[in-house]
Amino acid sequence: MASLRPTNVGILAMDIYFPTTCINQEVLEGHDGVSKGKYTIGLGQDCMAFCTEVEDVISMSLTVVTSLLEKFKIDPKQIGRLEVGSETVIDKSKSIKTFLMQLFEESGNTDIEGVDSTNACYGGTAALFNCVNWVESNSWDGRYGLVVSTDSAVYAEGPARPTGGASAIAMLVGPDAPIAFESKLRGSHMSHAYDFYKPNLASEYPVVDGKLSQTCYLMALDSCYRLFCDKFKKLEGRPFSMSDSDYFVFHSPYNKLVQKSFSRLYFNDFQRNPSFVDEAARKTLAPYASLSGDESYQSRDLEKASQQAAKHLYDVKVQPSTLIPKQVGNMYTASLYAAFASLLHNKHSLLVGKRVVMFSYGSGLTATMFSFHLQEGQHPFNLSNIVTVMNVSDKLKQRVEFPPEKFVETMKIMEHRYGAKDFVTSKDCSYLQQGTFYLTKVDSMYRRHYTKKGTMNT
Repeated sequence: MASLRPTNVGILAMDIYFPTTCINQEVLEGHDGVSKGKYTIGLGQDCMAFCTEVEDVISMSLTVVTSLLEKFKIDPKQIGRLEVGSETVIDKSKSIKTFLMQLFEESGNTDIEGVDSTNACYGGTAALFNCVNWVESNSWDGRYGLVVSTDSAVYAEGPARPTGGASAIAMLVGPDAPIAFESKLRGSHMSHAYDFYKPNLASEYPVVDGKLSQTCYLMALDSCYRLFCDKFKKLEGRPFSMSDSDYFVFHSPYNKLVQKSFSRLYFNDFQRNPSFVDEAARKTLAPYASLSGDESYQSRDLEKASQQAAKHLYDVKVQPSTLIPKQVGNMYTASLYAAFASLLHNKHSLLVGKRVVMFSYGSGLTATMFSFHLQEGQHPFNLSNIVTVMNVSDKLKQRVEFPPEKFVETMKIMEHRYGAKDFVTSKDCSYLQQGTFYLTKVDSMYRRHYTKKGTMNT
C-alpha cells in the first residue's frame, strides 16, 4: 500500500543570529548631520546591526545552524536537504551551502541535497519553498529539510547607508509542523525591473533607485494580494478580507515601508468591497477611490489617509512583527523571517489556531504572498520552545553599540577587504558570544578560514 503523504508540512524549529555590534540610528543621524528623526521617524528604524571584519554571512550561517542543531538536539544525519537563501556574494561559483557541509563532516553525512537561491531579498523564500516542496514530493526520504536565510546589507556612505543590517536565520522543515503552510494559498508576481541590483562585482554596494523600488514593492504587493484573495475564494467559497488573517508579516527594508504596505492592503480591501472597512475609513478613503493604479502609487495624500485609516489594525496585526527589523535593520533574505520571529517572540502564547499572511519581496523583481496556520505542536517542535531557543530579548540586550566614528572605520575596513586575499583579521572577538564562528584569515588562494569562539586559543 502506498505510504500516506506528509501533512502540515512547514517550519518545525527556528533560530536566529545577528551580530552583537550595532549602531543607534538616532546617534547616526547626529553624526551624518541629517535632520533629527530622518532615520528614526522617516525610516522608522531604531538600531542597525553590522558585521565587523571577523564576521560575514558564512560565519553567521555556521553559528545559527550549529545552534539550531544543538538546541533542538537534531542528529546531523537526519538532515536530507539544505538550502541557503542569500544575495551576499562570497564566491561566484561555490555556494554558501558547501561551507556549511563542514558541520556534517563528523557525522559522515554527505547525502544532503540543495544549494543556494539568489534573487535580492527573495532567496530565503525560494529556499524555504524548495524544502517544503521536497518534503511534499515523491523524492522525500523521510529526513528533515534545513533552510538558512543570511545576508549582510551594506551601503556606500550617503542616504541609503542607514538601511543596512545583518542576520542569519535557520529553519527546520518537516511534517506535522507547528508553523504549517497553507499550501494552496499562494500568489506570486515576477517581472523585470532595475529597482535595486548589484552589477559591479568589484563592490559589495548595490545600485538603488529608491523611488522605483518602493513603487515596485507596492505594485507586487497589490498583484500578490489579488491572486491570494482569488485562491482563497476558490477554496473557501467566500471573499478574503484582512479580517480573515490574524497577523500580517512583511519583508522590511525599513519600517516605514511596512506601514505603507499594510495600509495599501487596507486600501485594496476598500476598493474591492467598501464594507470590508469601517464607516470612518470609508469616508477617509472615498476621495481616492477613482485613482488609477499609477496615480495611487504616487499619491502622498492617499498614503497618509490610508495609514491613518488602518492604524488601529496595524497596531494589532502588524506591530508585533516589527521588533527585530527595527532593532537590527534590513537583513535582505532574512528580513521577512526575522519579522516572523518577532511575532513569535511577542505573541507565541496567543498564536495557536491563528493564520499569518506573509509577503516576501526581492528586487529585480520577485514576490510571493503565502500563509501559515499555527498550532502548538509537540515538544521540542512547539511554538513556546522555538521562542525559548531563539532567546530574542537576551540577544538584543547583549549587543554593543559602536560610536559612529568606529562604525564608519569598520565600514572602510570591510570595503577595503571585499574580494581581497592574503590577509589575517584582527581576531578581535571580544564582542562575540561563546559559540560564535568568526573569520580568522583569507589565504593567498582566497580560501576563507573560520574558527569558533570557545575552542582552543579563543
